Amino acid sequence: MATSIYLRRLGAIAAVTGGSYAILRQPSFSSNDRGGDSALENFRRKIADPFTVVPRRETQEAALIGSSLANPLDILVVGGGATGCGVALDAVTRGLRVGLVEREDFSSGTSSRSTKLIHGGVRYLEKAVFNLDYGQLKLVFHALAERKQVIDNCPHLCHALPCMTPCFDWFDAIYYWAGLKMYDLVAGRHLLHLSRYYSAQESVELFPTLARNGKDKTLKGTVVYYDGQMNDSRLNVALACSAALSGAAVLNHAEVVSLLKDEGDGRIIGARIRNNLSGKEFDAYAKVVVNAAGPFCDSVRTLADKDAKPMICPSSGVHVVLPDYYSPDGMGLIVPKTKDGRVVFMLPWLGRTVAGTTDSNTSITMLPEPHEDEIEFILDAISDYLNIKVRRIDVLSAWSGIRPLAIDPKAKSTASISRDHVVTEDHPGLVTITGGKWTTYRSMAEDAVDAAIKSGKLSPANKCLTYNLQLIGADGWDPSSFTVLAQQYVRMKRSHAGKVVPGAMDTAAAKHLSHAYGVLAERVAAIAQNENLGKRLAHGHPFLEAEVAYCAREEYCESAVDFVARRCRLAFLDTDAAQRALPRIIEILAAEHKWDKSRQKQELQKGKEFLETFKSSKNAQFHDGKH
Repeated sequence: MATSIYLRRLGAIAAVTGGSYAILRQPSFSSNDRGGDSALENFRRKIADPFTVVPRRETQEAALIGSSLANPLDILVVGGGATGCGVALDAVTRGLRVGLVEREDFSSGTSSRSTKLIHGGVRYLEKAVFNLDYGQLKLVFHALAERKQVIDNCPHLCHALPCMTPCFDWFDAIYYWAGLKMYDLVAGRHLLHLSRYYSAQESVELFPTLARNGKDKTLKGTVVYYDGQMNDSRLNVALACSAALSGAAVLNHAEVVSLLKDEGDGRIIGARIRNNLSGKEFDAYAKVVVNAAGPFCDSVRTLADKDAKPMICPSSGVHVVLPDYYSPDGMGLIVPKTKDGRVVFMLPWLGRTVAGTTDSNTSITMLPEPHEDEIEFILDAISDYLNIKVRRIDVLSAWSGIRPLAIDPKAKSTASISRDHVVTEDHPGLVTITGGKWTTYRSMAEDAVDAAIKSGKLSPANKCLTYNLQLIGADGWDPSSFTVLAQQYVRMKRSHAGKVVPGAMDTAAAKHLSHAYGVLAERVAAIAQNENLGKRLAHGHPFLEAEVAYCAREEYCESAVDFVARRCRLAFLDTDAAQRALPRIIEILAAEHKWDKSRQKQELQKGKEFLETFKSSKNAQFHDGKH
C-alpha cells in the first residue's frame, strides 16, 4: 500500500512538472479474467500507469488525419457519449485501430443528463411479471449483471445506493416487499445488498423528511432496496480518457459534416470532419463507421441515405436539483405512483438532492430545456410524500435530457417502449447503435463492435476485454483514499490582495477530489499546492481552481461549458453558483490554452447562454404560487 501511494505521488509530481517516466506500479488484478490474459494485463497496465498522461489533442487529430484509403482506421466512431466512448474502448482493447469524433464534448448530450442511477429496472421487472413478457425479464437480468460491473470497474465514480419505497397501506407493503425480493432474486450473484422492510418509526429515523401521513392514509412502513448511483459525465470522460490511453484517437469538438462513400459500390469508407475549435476540415478513412450519436443518430444516417426512415422516438427526461435537506445523505426515495403512472426518484447526489424524471414526447434539439409544467409535475409528485414545504424557489437547477428510444410503431407512449438497444447496418459500412440505457453501455458497445467486425471483415487480436477492465483512476482506489490528500497536501490560495496563503485540504475537498478523480486525485492536489490554485470556485461547493487546470491538461477540457457542466458538475448542482464561477474558470482556461481577450469574451457569453437553459428558480418562466 505504501509503495502504491509513493508511486502515485511521484506520478502526481511528474504530471505537474511535465516529466515523463516509464516506471510502472503493479496494478491489482488477477490473470484469469475473461477475454485474453496477456492482452487484458497489457491494457490494465496502460490505464493504471501512475505516470501516464493522455495524448495531446493535436496528436489525436493528427492520427485521424493520418488515416487514408490505403491505410484506414478499422473503426471510426461518431458520438462521444457513453455508448460511443464505450465502443472506442471496446474496439481499441481488441487490438483494432480506432478513432472517435464528437461534435460537442464527451457526454455533452443525453449521457450527462441522466437520473444518475445504474439500475436493473424495477419497473421493467413489474411489466415482465404482469405481461408475462420474457423480453423485459431478459432485459432486467442483463442490466443487473451489468450494473455490478459498472460499479466494480469505476468504484470512485459509482456506488450502491439504498432507495426507500413508502407504503401507505398493508397491501402496498406486501406487494413492494415481494416485488423487490424478486428483484434481489433476479440479481443473483450480482446482488448489491438485500432489500428489507422497515417499520414507519424506523423509516422516519432513516428519512426524517418522509411524511407519516399521506392522502387520508398513514405510513405503514417502507421497503428499501439497492441500485447503483454514478457521476455520469465524469464516468463518460473516464471512458474517453481510458480509450485514449489504450490507443484510440478521440477528439471532441469535431463534427462529421459528410460521410465518404466508395465510388464503386457506395459503401461508407469514412467521414469529412470539421474541427469546431479551429474551423479546419479533414477526411478520416475507416473500414467501418459506427454511428453512436444518441438522439442525433438519424441525422448521421441521412448523411448516408437522405431517405432513411427515422429510428428514434425522442423522450424528454426532466430533473430538478434541490437543497441537501430534502433527502438524507445515503438514502434515496422512490415515488412509485404518480398521477399519470410514472415513477419519480428523489436521490442524494454530490451534496444536493436530485428529483426526476418525466417521460414525455419531445423534439430533438442541441440544448433541450425543461418546461415549467414538467418541473411543477416533479415538485407535485414529491410533495405528497414529504413533511416539508416543497418550493419552486428551492430549485437550484433543472435540466432536460433526450432519451434516444428505438421506435416501436405499436407503442402509444414512450413509457411503454422497451429501453433495449438496437444495432443495425441499414447502409453498407455504417453500423448504428441506439436505444438502451447508461447501465448497459458496456454490453451495447460490445454488440456494436461485434457488428462492425462482421461488417468490415476486421481481424481483432482478441475477444472483448471490457467486462473486467477498470477505468482510469480506479485501480488501487478505496473509500479511505481521501485521507492521504487530507494529511499530505495543503491548498495554497491567492487572496484578492495577491498574497498566497495556505489552507487546509479539508475533508469535503479531499473526499470530492478522491471520488471525482480516483487515484489521480493527488495530481489535482499537487496543482492546488504547488501552483497556488487551492481556492474554491464557488462558496459552499468543494470544487477547486486546480481542477480547471488539471482538466485542461489531462481531460480534453476545451471550453468553460466543458468544465462547468461535464468535468465538475456545478451547472447541474447550482446554476447561479456556476454563473458566478464562470469568470475565474475562463481566466484559468485562458492561461492553459493561451486564449486572447476575444475568445474569453466569447466563452463568457456561451457559458451564460448555456446556463440559461438550466431552469433554476432565478430562471423560472412563471410562478403560480403553488410551490
